[in-house]
Amino acid sequence: MSRLKKELVKKIEDKKAKLGVVGLGYVGLPLAVEKAKAGYKVIGFDVQSKKVKLVNEGHNYIGDIVDSDLEKLVESGSLKATTDFSFVEDVDVVSVCVPTPLDKYKQPDISYVVNSGKSIARYLHRGMLVVLESTTYPGTTEEVLKPILEEGGLKCGEDFFLAFSPERVDPGNKKFKTKNTPKVVGGCTKECTEVAATLYRNILESEIYTVSSPAVAEMEKILENVFRNINIGLANEMAILCKRMGIDVWEVIDAAKTKPYGFMPFYPGPGLGGHCIPLDPSYLSWKAKEYDYHTKLIETSGEINDLMPEFVVDNAMKLLNDHKKAMNGAKVLIMGMSYKKDIDDLRESPSLKVIDHLEKNGAEVIINDPYISEFKHKGKLYHTVDWEEVIDGSDIVIITTDHSCYDYEGIAERAKIVYDTRNATKDVKNNRNKIHKL
Repeated sequence: MSRLKKELVKKIEDKKAKLGVVGLGYVGLPLAVEKAKAGYKVIGFDVQSKKVKLVNEGHNYIGDIVDSDLEKLVESGSLKATTDFSFVEDVDVVSVCVPTPLDKYKQPDISYVVNSGKSIARYLHRGMLVVLESTTYPGTTEEVLKPILEEGGLKCGEDFFLAFSPERVDPGNKKFKTKNTPKVVGGCTKECTEVAATLYRNILESEIYTVSSPAVAEMEKILENVFRNINIGLANEMAILCKRMGIDVWEVIDAAKTKPYGFMPFYPGPGLGGHCIPLDPSYLSWKAKEYDYHTKLIETSGEINDLMPEFVVDNAMKLLNDHKKAMNGAKVLIMGMSYKKDIDDLRESPSLKVIDHLEKNGAEVIINDPYISEFKHKGKLYHTVDWEEVIDGSDIVIITTDHSCYDYEGIAERAKIVYDTRNATKDVKNNRNKIHKL
């Protein structure tokens, strides 16, 4: 064991290491909170001064964090935030949790990773550990981040440690949080892996699973979400076919999942949302071209999933036609804007694309989401309205997110037409003739 590794491992185990987190969003802030709760001094870095101000005031803006936890950690001095990256020179470990979106050509935009790497490189010092947690394509840690960090003359594996450990955040999940979700770690060298694993073992209450390289850890994360993408694509294709055949796809899935082996239920819906599942397959498809390989299955499932918002609007149009009402000029109440139930996360929500298709066809769109009061989409500001005040005047209600707090019996009773894309009304006993499912 090298001297630098021994010193850093001891500081981590003695809780004397100072930890940094770059990016205070859905991944970074919960991680910073868990690090501080584990007994470390933590500095959060973010380019958005609004987020920094909120953190330093103890105001939480992430649903999975207990408000009182953040407030106590800030008041005790265990956690603080800053826009000044010069404080990186004061930390022993820094985790990078920044966005990795796609550009308009569906190619990975790793500018946030690059810029964060450059900011860290200015203050990188010997014996420091850097961990990239942002979901990205295989090779990013070693091909992009490592050269940036080495520009100042320090060598990875000799002077500092570098690893990739993919975030596994599922907003709204009541059972698995940052603290108890198993963690995968892959370092650039064996010692890099061991140091990073030591860090997480002293923070989390979950299994820490080590792999042989950052590329394995990066590919593992992609596989997780490609798996979901493809299986949801299959469920969506089954929904389209079942619709044509007059078969209830939800009943089909419920029957299939009685098999105790060889089947795992996935469900159709109005499209994919969230940061990971819609985007990650595109990272892999883009990278695969470098190896002269075309990811046919992955891209096909993506095409099916991308089709679903338009499929929803086409079906809504047919339902209106059955009631001698045109989509052009119809009042459409959208219930649920977040990409999954019981959270306020609007990222890549399929509801946004449903709105686009509705408005393109001349509909007047009315929005309700108990978790989102307002949002801006394509330059237009949308406000949540009380659904009980507008449902009587709406021509059709489209349930795009199955929030638990909705009164589905009441919705079915008062709506003219209910188009349920999530099977949220499965337990509604009355007014079944008004309800139409995906």
